[in-house]
Amino acid sequence: MENEAQFEGGGLVFHPLDQFIVRPAFGDGVVNWYTVTNVTVWMGITLLCIFALFVLGSRGRAIIPSRTQSIVEMIYGFIYKMIEDISGKDATRYFPYVMTLFLFILFANYLALIPMSYSPTSMIAVTATLGFGAFIAITILGFVKNGMSFLGLFWVSAAPLALRPIIALIEVISYFVRPVSLSIRLVGNIAAGHVVLKVFAGFAAIAVASPAAILGIVAIYGLEVLVAGIQAYVFTILICVYLKDALHPHH
Repeated sequence: MENEAQFEGGGLVFHPLDQFIVRPAFGDGVVNWYTVTNVTVWMGITLLCIFALFVLGSRGRAIIPSRTQSIVEMIYGFIYKMIEDISGKDATRYFPYVMTLFLFILFANYLALIPMSYSPTSMIAVTATLGFGAFIAITILGFVKNGMSFLGLFWVSAAPLALRPIIALIEVISYFVRPVSLSIRLVGNIAAGHVVLKVFAGFAAIAVASPAAILGIVAIYGLEVLVAGIQAYVFTILICVYLKDALHPHH
């Protein structure tokens, strides 16, 4: 592992943000759009792990499931039930898309807890692609399914007539803030946790502070294990809420 802290000018200097630098995966040089970087490598590893668990790990499909098959079936049932309960029975046709988002975020978050790994979900470019991609797809779906009546999502007919335009403006603003909040919430929580871990790891290099720093690392690491799963769950459940609005804008 790289040195977490360095002594410069008589003081202890941390570089916790260096872990988020995008570098070529093979050798040095300028990062271009076609360069294989540490980000693309770990995104590829994430996809391979998902493939290994869901395709290779459950290809037997036994009546009495193996441990791996049980995990796959549990995740499958969990996401399917979430979509059905929140978005409605008719939303289950979009289960593959929601399941893919959940699995990618979940595996990327947990793989990032491996020492010397890279967290794709700590990059705003990745989380913004997920957030804005889902937002655009769900908005298009809303207009395809409901036509112009989809705009009824912003018009609260139960409110007093004088307040409806104001409420509609607030609803429009809050609607377009959705992808921003999805992106920033995910990247903020994941990046902040990794920064704190890096700082505690830097303190662990000091003999005097190392016992307390090691305890801090254990505590923060345990918290990050929870955060990794919770953030994938929160992202997915919000997608289900937005999907419900697209399919049933008048509810």
